[in-house]
Amino acid sequence: MTRSERPTHDRSIARGTCPLDCPDTCSWEIIVENGVAVGIRGTADHPFTRGNLCAKVDRYIEHMHAPDRLLHPLKRVGPKGSGAFERISWDEAIATFADRLATIKEDHGGEAIWPYAGCGSMGFLQGIVGVGGRLWNALGASHHEPTICHHAGSHGTAYTMGSRHGLDPEAFAHARLIVIWGANPLTTHNHVWRFISQAREAGAHLVVIDPVRSRTAARADEHISIVPGTDAALALGLLNVVVTMGAEDQAFIAENTIGWSAYRERILAFPPERVAQVTGIPAAQIRSLGERLARTRPTAILTRMGIQRHAGGGMALRTIMTIPGVTGDWRHLGGGAVYSTGAYFGGNIKAFLRPDLRAKPARTLIMTRLGEGLLDLDDPPVKALVVLGANPAASNPDQGRVRKGLARDDLFTVVIDHFKTDTADFADLVLPTTMQPEHTDLHNAYGHLYLHLNEPAVRPQGECLPSTEIFRRLAAALGLTDPALFATDEELVRSILDSGHPSVEGITLERLREQGWLRLNYPRPAKAYPFGFPTPSGKIEFLSERAAADGLDPLPAYTPPREVTSESTAARFPLVLISPASHFFLNSMFANKPDLLRKAGPIKVSLHADDAAARGIANGSPVRVFNDRGAFVAQAEITDTVRRGVAVTPKGYWPKLVSGGTNVNATVEERDSDMGHGAVFHDNRVDVLPINPLPSPVAAE
Repeated sequence: MTRSERPTHDRSIARGTCPLDCPDTCSWEIIVENGVAVGIRGTADHPFTRGNLCAKVDRYIEHMHAPDRLLHPLKRVGPKGSGAFERISWDEAIATFADRLATIKEDHGGEAIWPYAGCGSMGFLQGIVGVGGRLWNALGASHHEPTICHHAGSHGTAYTMGSRHGLDPEAFAHARLIVIWGANPLTTHNHVWRFISQAREAGAHLVVIDPVRSRTAARADEHISIVPGTDAALALGLLNVVVTMGAEDQAFIAENTIGWSAYRERILAFPPERVAQVTGIPAAQIRSLGERLARTRPTAILTRMGIQRHAGGGMALRTIMTIPGVTGDWRHLGGGAVYSTGAYFGGNIKAFLRPDLRAKPARTLIMTRLGEGLLDLDDPPVKALVVLGANPAASNPDQGRVRKGLARDDLFTVVIDHFKTDTADFADLVLPTTMQPEHTDLHNAYGHLYLHLNEPAVRPQGECLPSTEIFRRLAAALGLTDPALFATDEELVRSILDSGHPSVEGITLERLREQGWLRLNYPRPAKAYPFGFPTPSGKIEFLSERAAADGLDPLPAYTPPREVTSESTAARFPLVLISPASHFFLNSMFANKPDLLRKAGPIKVSLHADDAAARGIANGSPVRVFNDRGAFVAQAEITDTVRRGVAVTPKGYWPKLVSGGTNVNATVEERDSDMGHGAVFHDNRVDVLPINPLPSPVAAE
């Protein structure tokens, strides 16, 4: 079938792709009747996603037609945070936008402008990858570093391996041992489960390492519950078992790695008994998994972003990624590890973003430090904040400081979005942008090796405009004339594909239009690191001179999570709080949909029965979760799926739609991880107390 079926009786089917922040980047088909999108389904012949959509995206058309969708430009008429707006024309909106930016640039310089893009779309044109990038370069705006999701792990992986190529997820079908480490793919990466299931049908053993018995862990052969943030210690302990058994692949190590002698000494310092004290895992269980790892080829490790959201998150990924280098699993089909597949795509991002439009270098502002940037930054202070595809008032650490910064009267804020989010309530202008079935975009994936083109299936609703068109109009209103600022969406796609990289050789816009998706130019499944290891040495670097030059331990190490392991903090706030993904939301997206909000229910905090009993907390009772930074209200869920001393609450709730007006991020510190300025969402201590304390058994008598 071609990308778009011929219309029949005013009915057509157009292929596109899901834009959301998920490894699967699903291929979909939009069913259109009389020019209106009426249905959605997965593309049945896509080799990875195979016609299946998740429970969230299954309702995308309803989301698209939601009664609270933004359809017209809005101007604030009340105090910041009040959400009071009036409708204005696009001409007025663009003129105001341009006038304020021009004045700020003249008075404070281009660096006073912070273009703040989030993961509302992962597309190159309309999303976090580069939306408005050419214009921001031309204006000399501050660089936005989108560090909130994966940067700690990406940096850690790069120190060891050179890049984030990793294991092709389709190769999991060939593994004999699969370790899912700090990930819950049945909720966040469900299409990889088919390949895991194929391996299990052939006899593979599945282990899940997670502080929580998640939906995925419940389906595993073995669940290992770990103290949050101690994963690097476990990795070293497992390798200790491998090495003491003499099971390291000495030939692979000699040919493909550097620094083994020093790293071996580091590994020998982490026997299972020491690691057990750090991780909370019995030494016998560590030894058992280490022995299985030593004798089982190929072994495949799947890990994702949650594992690196603490003070030692980058080092955790750096250390885990050394395991296949010690066991030699990279040489086997189905062996290795994957954090992301994003590096397989060799698009021409430089030609797309055009950094040459920038007259001089500019500072870089860190996404995770928005509160600090708005309240403390000087020389120049941030005077304009342009938010696209993000809801930092809900999603960023230290929610109280972020909201205080957004409330600044001297801050000009523009929010470009589909809905009036918590962040939009603080904006001076709110601009309605198109949804995926209404615009053009190009999507790489970070969980498979396919490239997708999305083109409009229907006309935009209301007065919604593609983000690319908003920035073209803004460039014109600013009096800018460089033709690069007015490139069409088609020209932007072609600029990315014209890279000369072997991964996209022969992949053209025309071919993508015909099919909707194409596999990058790699075998199926792909050999991991097909062009070798892109480190300075060309080998896996157990010892990294780059890490040493950056002030880090040159060897993989256990860097303790700062707050989790702090005895003084634990004395005041005894529970470690982690906030994994919700099954019903994607980050904060869909958290305003009444049906999904009903299914999710109120914010819940899951507690071990012993922790609940010690606090007089009954199942289903209202509680206050708090620390020195802030608090939120939740409903207690007493469960045996979490370990003692750990509390779990899902991320993504909109503060303005929940009791108490805050969510978990009110308690999270605005602090960097060890690498890449990552966030530390899981390096967080709290206490939980009942809002209406239950009578004690003695008092009840």
